[in-house]
Amino acid sequence: MRILVTGSSGHLGEAVMRHLAFSEHDTVAIDILDGPFTTHVGTVCDREFVKACMMGIDAVVHTATLHKPHVATHSRQDFVDTNISGTLNLLEEAVVQGANRFIFTSTTSAFGAALVPPEGEPAAWITEAVSPIPKNIYGLTKVAAEDLCFLFHRKHALNCLVLRTSRFFPEEDDSRLVREAFSDSNAKANEYLFRRVDIEDAVEAHLLAVERAADIGFGKYIISATAPFDTDDLAGLRKNAPGVVRLKVPEYEVEYARRGWRMFDSVDRVYVNESARTDLGWRPKYDFQHIISQLSAGQEPGSSLARTVGSKGYHQETFEEGPYPTE
Repeated sequence: MRILVTGSSGHLGEAVMRHLAFSEHDTVAIDILDGPFTTHVGTVCDREFVKACMMGIDAVVHTATLHKPHVATHSRQDFVDTNISGTLNLLEEAVVQGANRFIFTSTTSAFGAALVPPEGEPAAWITEAVSPIPKNIYGLTKVAAEDLCFLFHRKHALNCLVLRTSRFFPEEDDSRLVREAFSDSNAKANEYLFRRVDIEDAVEAHLLAVERAADIGFGKYIISATAPFDTDDLAGLRKNAPGVVRLKVPEYEVEYARRGWRMFDSVDRVYVNESARTDLGWRPKYDFQHIISQLSAGQEPGSSLARTVGSKGYHQETFEEGPYPTE
């Protein structure tokens, strides 16, 4: 199979390419920035560039995007151009040139305001059935691009799978309150309970999506570490998260105490990956239980792939207030 990967110099795109580079597949890898796995430098906004890169392609893995960290530094039009028009260029050329599988990397940020229930309510149980309520131009353009994927599936029988990935970036949290209250490693370990995925598991989900797309046709999937909770835990998570986690993963307390870490007082949402596990056959390895096991064994948490890809950053410049400006 000949696979086109967009965003090949970014976090996920590079990670996907590191796997594909040693597979039986041929690859074309594009990004606006050069990189060790990028074969063509250019933008998905350029239809002629996309057309040239799409020749002979069987499957597209579209990870290129403007991200949430760009909201304060890029215009709304920039987001429309890259996230919507760029996706449209890829979809149209995929149809014209006969590619039959299109994997679109979306984001759990698309759920937006649906992620945080009103004060006093239980944590939100986030499945694919939850309707997105975008909070910013990033979420809005990702939802619009998802809808384009469905349109091309319905109108042109293009097999399209949308993967809404949760956090996998290694950069510091954008919340000043989180940065001040928790070490970076502590905060990220906590997130594996409800809103983080290791990049190795995210790559596996994308590669499985390429394999399964022709059988599924169209689908949207949440890609996040498997949470140890069920719906009966939601009220407790919002009021007293440490108490609920103590019941589900009791060994965490010893390891956290040894490191001087602590659990978030409250958890406001839980991402549910059941559909991805069922339909794609996805088996994410790096859940909270596994992270605690790694810490207990004296290992650095997460995958070696995550450490190899490392931090990319989102901007050339640095900012006084955190890793990037926010709205």
